Amino acid sequence: MNNLQWLDEVKFNEQGLIPAIAQHHQTGRVLMVAWMNRESLALTAEKKQAVYFSRSRQKLWHKGEESGHFQTVHEIRLDCDADVIVLQIEQHGGIACHTGRESCFYRKLTENGWEIVDAQIKDPNQIYGEKSVNPHTLAMNASAAQSEQVEVLSYLGEMMAERKKADPDSSYVAKLYHKGLNKILEKVGEESIETIIAAKDFNIEAHEDNKNDLIYEVADLWFHTIVMLGYFDLDPQLVLNELARRQGLSGLVEKANRQH
Repeated sequence: MNNLQWLDEVKFNEQGLIPAIAQHHQTGRVLMVAWMNRESLALTAEKKQAVYFSRSRQKLWHKGEESGHFQTVHEIRLDCDADVIVLQIEQHGGIACHTGRESCFYRKLTENGWEIVDAQIKDPNQIYGEKSVNPHTLAMNASAAQSEQVEVLSYLGEMMAERKKADPDSSYVAKLYHKGLNKILEKVGEESIETIIAAKDFNIEAHEDNKNDLIYEVADLWFHTIVMLGYFDLDPQLVLNELARRQGLSGLVEKANRQH
């Protein structure tokens, strides 16, 4: 997109910024809100990856530059007043929030106040490293320490059980379950092929982008196989137990399960 006249129609505020909402392109879930300036918006449109402007650091912020959780941009929309941007994105790694969750909007207002309703998928220290200089990372420690860390597989297993009973229009997974086993198996097949292609691309050129693509596609493949297991009411932990049995580690797994 070489012609940048479209940028002149965007109404940036007095600081030269515009709020940008990142929304999952399949589920529609709002994952995060950040700021963009003219340059970051132009780069986002050009590179098809989300680039924001960090007000705390006063510099461009390529989402994923520290975490590896890049955002591939499928679509950019401008609201009627031309002062808000919405990005339809794929979230690499499945984590948009610096607390290690899918979405920054993980707290829900209840009668008891703000309640954490989303599992922490990964420990932020594992994502960023304990010596991260990102102020967002440094600021998260207090809230992260208060939140219960949940095993990803256990969380996904529970999520599948819930989505099977949910309204098909409420989420991507619920819609898959509504469409039935053949559709789920079709997705597993598609993700298998995309994983193979990503692996071949990474083999040809071991570039950082290719590595991220491979990790993302494997995550997609694993995710859809867990959806498939959920169709049969099988907990993904059963697969781990079988792998452990093959390696002679089943006793350790049994002990770990008892501790939970």
